[in-house]
Amino acid sequence: MKKFAKILLACFCLLLASAAMLLGYSEWTISDARHYTYDDVDAVPYNRVALVLGTSKYLIGGSPNHYFKYRIKAAAELYNNGKVDYILVSGDNATVQYNEPRQMRRALIQAGIPAKAIYSDYAGFRTLDSIVRAKEVFGQAHFTVVSQAFHNERAIFIARHFGIEAVGFNAKDPSAYQGIKTRVREVFARLMGLLDLYVLDKGPKFLGEPIVIGGPTPCQTLSTIGTSQPCLPIPPVAPAASAATASKGADTASAAAATSAALSTGPAMATHGAAPASTP
Repeated sequence: MKKFAKILLACFCLLLASAAMLLGYSEWTISDARHYTYDDVDAVPYNRVALVLGTSKYLIGGSPNHYFKYRIKAAAELYNNGKVDYILVSGDNATVQYNEPRQMRRALIQAGIPAKAIYSDYAGFRTLDSIVRAKEVFGQAHFTVVSQAFHNERAIFIARHFGIEAVGFNAKDPSAYQGIKTRVREVFARLMGLLDLYVLDKGPKFLGEPIVIGGPTPCQTLSTIGTSQPCLPIPPVAPAASAATASKGADTASAAAATSAALSTGPAMATHGAAPASTP
């Protein structure tokens, strides 16, 4: 029994050592992406689109989530400094009550960002989904990722793996006390990220029809909002006005033609009408 126990202990220690080596390797590999991240907005290169990675506005206990708050602030800073023209918010849309993109969109509008400059990805269930969908669905091969520094590193590592030239703008980190659970979870998320890319070969859960950022927005009824950008159909005011203008122009042209015809035939009609009067 003692010998068997020693074998089990040795196997357990070997397993722990292997796990520690894998965690260390994933940390070292993904951390190298920090060279593509920026803390100063003035140093961030211009990209047409900023991709804001999703998180909930509130924590489980109902208190404000500072990760959310600082990401919104960072995205608004990029837009207001002319570093991006559009903002794509991507996150989980698990239930009617839990909708990260909707919360981020509303917060950005409250921060002064025009609604027409904000696009929503409702199928960003994981960081990998958000990154790949930004390219495959929203057509962006270059963009600026907005999240905290540790998250940006993993996101950019994934992006570079898929041939996407992404950079990151680091949102402010919450205090160590507030973010300790998230940082511990990130250690294992990095290892899972490597497994997803190099072992499991995972892709996004959903793709879908392309959505052109800056182009016409596909409209859906509010009851069928899914992975596409929602909007309300706008009555075709401009076409109606154009038709009215064209009709008015046609009436004017017809009136002018009639007037011209009357003027050209007027003397003949008068002579023809005067003849009976002069007849005895």
